[in-house]
Amino acid sequence: MKRDVDLVRKILMACTDHEHGHAPRDLAIEGYSEEQIGYHVYLMMQAGLVDGADVTTMGSSSPEAVLNSITWAGHEFLEASRDERLWSKAKKAAGSTGGLVLDVLKSVLIELAKEAAKKAAGLP
Repeated sequence: MKRDVDLVRKILMACTDHEHGHAPRDLAIEGYSEEQIGYHVYLMMQAGLVDGADVTTMGSSSPEAVLNSITWAGHEFLEASRDERLWSKAKKAAGSTGGLVLDVLKSVLIELAKEAAKKAAGLP
């Protein structure tokens, strides 16, 4: 299964849209299977974006995890990627190297957010 950064972003959004600090119990993202979500939560735990529990068993078809909450790093990534225009621009720039590396995507998002903030504040 391929990593899908759009799904990563949607999972983070779904969690912050939930009224409590914990992730929703029945996390569902339209257009994605339970297996895809579980695998991406597993990857997000490895990247330090979320806290959760590895629930992979011998019968699991993919590594999988259940989400507990978003980490500080996850919130930072989400805030940097919240603007749809900046998100699209960052994905295009980060993917120009032939693959989409999360650290490169985060760096591009941060730089774009800095530029947008300077522009909004009227700074050069």
